[in-house]
Amino acid sequence: MSLSQRLESDYLTAYKSKDAVRLSVLRLLKTAMKNLLVERLQKPLEEGDILDLVAKQCKQRQDSIAQYTAANRPDLAAKEEEELRILKEYMPEQITGDALRALVRELAAETGAASPKDMGKIMQALTAKYKGQYDGKEASAVVRDVLAAG
Repeated sequence: MSLSQRLESDYLTAYKSKDAVRLSVLRLLKTAMKNLLVERLQKPLEEGDILDLVAKQCKQRQDSIAQYTAANRPDLAAKEEEELRILKEYMPEQITGDALRALVRELAAETGAASPKDMGKIMQALTAKYKGQYDGKEASAVVRDVLAAG
C-alpha cells in the first residue's frame, strides 16, 4: 500500500472512530498534499514528495514544541508532541548516530570524497539513496566530521 493510500485509509478510520487529534493531523496532511498538487499543475505526487511533506510537518511540530516549552506552555507542547507522534508513524525509520556515520564513511569511499570541499558529493549521494530517512542537520554535521578526520 502506498503512503498516499495509507494516509487516506487512516483518515477514514480516524473519521469513523472520532479520533479528533489523528483526524486533524491527517486532514492537514491531505490539505498540504492537495496544495502541492495544485502547485505542480496536477502532476501526480510521488512517495518522496509525500515524505517531504510529512517531514516538513514534523519539523514544524518540533519547532512549536520548543517554542511552547520556552514560553512555559506545557499544555500546548503536549498537544504538539501528540501530533508529532502521529506524524512519525508515516516516516521511515530514521538513520542516526553510528549507523549514519558508517553510511557516510561508505558513501565517502564510493564517491571518492576526501576533503570538506567534497561534502556536496556525499550529501547528494545520501539524498539519492536515503531521502527522508535521516535528519539533514545531523547528516551535515556527520559528513563534516568524517571529512575533517580524513
